[in-house]
Order: sequence, then structure tokens, then C-alpha cells
Amino acid sequence: MANGKALVLGASGFLGSHVTRQLVDAGRDVRILVRATSNTRASDGLAIERRTGDVLDPPSLRAAMEGCSTVFHCVVDTRAWLHDPAPLFRVNVVGLRNAIDTALAVQVKRFVFTSTIGTIGRSAAGPATEHDEIDPSEDVPAYVRSRVEAERLFLASCAQRGLPGLALCVGNTYGAGDYGPTPLGALVQRAAKGVMLFSWDGGGPSVGIEDAARALILAETTGRIGERYIIAERWLSFRDLLERAAHEAGARPPLWHVPTGVMDASIRVIETFARLLRVETRATPVAISQQDTRSGIAHTRPRDSPTAIALAIMCANRSGSGAFALPRHAPTKATATSEVVPAHAT
Repeated sequence: MANGKALVLGASGFLGSHVTRQLVDAGRDVRILVRATSNTRASDGLAIERRTGDVLDPPSLRAAMEGCSTVFHCVVDTRAWLHDPAPLFRVNVVGLRNAIDTALAVQVKRFVFTSTIGTIGRSAAGPATEHDEIDPSEDVPAYVRSRVEAERLFLASCAQRGLPGLALCVGNTYGAGDYGPTPLGALVQRAAKGVMLFSWDGGGPSVGIEDAARALILAETTGRIGERYIIAERWLSFRDLLERAAHEAGARPPLWHVPTGVMDASIRVIETFARLLRVETRATPVAISQQDTRSGIAHTRPRDSPTAIALAIMCANRSGSGAFALPRHAPTKATATSEVVPAHAT
């Protein structure tokens, strides 16, 4: 299975591009599916087969998936700030359903789905594990609801339809090659330029991007069908993130620290006014404060998140562009070497 052709969906994204690069570095036969409008900078120059299409276009999905033994699904719409959440559910849920239906039709051998740490529920007994689910009655933002619905659809397909898949609940990722950038990557870039005026304590379980990609690849051969796995290395607050990014870049750190309660209340006021004025703002409760799952680690020797942040700043300085660029032909070297096992497994 690990020697067969691999298809990466979402290869133009942050995580998907790193999965693609590591597969190529390992000598795999790799195909990617990207939209005609996608920025393919992260995969330019790699020895891969490119197909044009969309997860919302089943015929293009089937054409891309034919002949592939493994699918790495890294597609996600992260625009949590949208007033109309329909696009989130269309890409995150409907797009995934299309990929699942296609994978079953062409009989792929393994389907590795990128979920999020945000689908892990809180645990009153201690650190959360893969067993902890979000309470259906809990009031969560539309973005989180779309990810929870997608993950439940995926796991149900494994249990009821025989999909040979597993889900990885990936924490906040940092590192080089965040060309988008992602919402969190944009914060790191601003801090590295010395233009962040304040910091706050919200944050989330985090992991270096190279190790997150390596975890997906390990899951292909060592993960258990129908399971979900937490991929996180440590809890990293936004305060630590922004201060470290500024330090690594030699920039001015944020001037003020805003308590989480004040920050949360301010963001809710901003979001309310934005809705009334019919304008969009990236300042949302999802962006400011995330679940403190403080969960187990899915692999034993990760490159820690602060190191990944330092690497991002270093590459940004080398490129001179402000983007966290990867060296064009340099191979990625992930440090995770163990089997992927659930935090609750022995």
C-alpha cells in the first residue's frame, strides 16, 4: 500500500503541500488534485502528476482517484469569519462526502482524513483523548460544527460502508511554507514584522507542520481503520507564539497583553457590529480561543512547535519576501519516527 500511487487532495494548502513534499522525498509516486485557481507555489518543481479539479466536482475526483491506492484528504475551508457558513459546510462536508463516495467506488486501499483538534471534546476527568466527543447540545461556531459533522460522516462511513480510512485530529500547525497564509500563519507573520500591538492567552494544542505531515504518512501504514488520532505536541498560547515569533525575527514584541476575558468580550462586540454592518472580520471567537484539550501526543519525537516557528522565521528572512518559504529544492526532514497510536492506547 505504501508503495502505491498516492493522491493528495488539498495539495496547495499548508499541510497538504508538506504531505506532498514528504511523499516525493520518500520516492513515492504522487498525484495531486488542485483547482485551476489554486496557488501551487508550494509544489512547483516537485516530480508529481497534477490533475485539475475540485472536491465539489465528482467526475474530476474520480478521474484523479483512479489508479491510486491511498488518498490523503487535506481539503478544508478555514474561513471561520464568514457570516454565511454555507461555503464551510459545502467544502468541509459535501466535498468530503464526494471524496468518500469516489474512494469507495474506485476501491482505494487507504483514506487518510485530516480532521482537527477542534472536534475533541472537553474532559472533566483530566486530559482529553480521542474518546472525548463534543456535546451535540454545545453551542459551537459554525466552522467547528462543519468540522464535527465532517468527521462524524467520515467515521460513520468507515463503520457502516467499509471505507478503509482513519482520521487525524491535527492541532495548530506552524512552520515554513505557509504561503496562504493560514489565519494563524498570518499572526506569526505580523509578529515577525513587529506590527502586533498586543497578545493574549488563548491558544491550542500545537505541532510543527513537518511532523503533522509525517503523522499523516505514518497513519497510512500504522493507523487502525475507523480510529481517530490526536496529532499535537504541546499547548501553545498565542502570547508565547507571538512573542517567540518576534524574538526569532529580531522584531519588537507585542506592546500589551490583553486578558483572555477582555479579549473574548471585545471580539464578540466586534463580531456583532461586523454582522450589523455586513462586513467580514477575521477577529472571531474561534480565532481567539480554542479548546484546551491538553491531549496525548500521537508520535514520540516531534520537532516542537517553538522550533517550527523559528524555522518559519528563518526561511522568511532567507526569502526576503515575508512569506515563510521553503528552500526550493531542499528535502523536508521530519523527526517523528514511531508508530501512530491513539493517546489512550497501550
